[in-house]
Amino acid sequence: MELKIKNDFLEKWERYFGKSELPITFYFSNDLKDTKPALKPGAGHSCLICELKKVREGESVAYTEDTISCRGARRYTGFTNEIFPDFRYFLSCGIPDKLEGERYKQSPELVDDFLINYTPLPTEKKYLVFKRWDKLSEQDEPVAVIFFAKPDVLSGLFSLANYDSGEPYGVTAPFAAGCGSIIHYPALENLKDDPKCIFGMFDPSARHCVEPDELTFSIPFKRFTRIIGYMNESFLITDTWKKVESRIKK
Repeated sequence: MELKIKNDFLEKWERYFGKSELPITFYFSNDLKDTKPALKPGAGHSCLICELKKVREGESVAYTEDTISCRGARRYTGFTNEIFPDFRYFLSCGIPDKLEGERYKQSPELVDDFLINYTPLPTEKKYLVFKRWDKLSEQDEPVAVIFFAKPDVLSGLFSLANYDSGEPYGVTAPFAAGCGSIIHYPALENLKDDPKCIFGMFDPSARHCVEPDELTFSIPFKRFTRIIGYMNESFLITDTWKKVESRIKK
């Protein structure tokens, strides 16, 4: 990635969004470079969204299939396409005296339909690397840019995502686990000629990993570079945004 892109966004982000939290990015690689490998998980389940807190604070981390403890996260990150036995019951009603269901789908049959429409994430690389935007180097090639943000900031990002489109659907919110909404779907969108942005973190199972008034907004990198290019001509320069901006910068 050109460092000019990195610095251009940093300057515009501070100008219009003040000290709002910087986004994080991810990409796939066979080389650790300057990135710290994630530790192998201990016993029990660990949510990847919770683990990304350290990336949000500035630590660059590289995951492999062996260092992601959550089975769903391993699938949403592209490391495996396997589904554990009885998943159709796990996501729905469960099995009495055997398996507690998450009850995110009304029936196992609806889970089957959901899986039919599932598109695997193609990757053959060893590492999934997460970096905060300001930590990116010229050798890095982000797949998507992920914002953890509050409503006023989300308002700006949502409006930017729809600025250069004549249709009203520049943003989508697919049903997914938290990690699916920030990794799987943005990565798939980045393969398209006109990718959509992804609104996410609606997964109740991952909500404990973020603030009560915080959601995510993920932008495929192909789309993100376009957005940076028109920030200075958009609504961000109007008095309307200045009213929102003043609340963000308090």
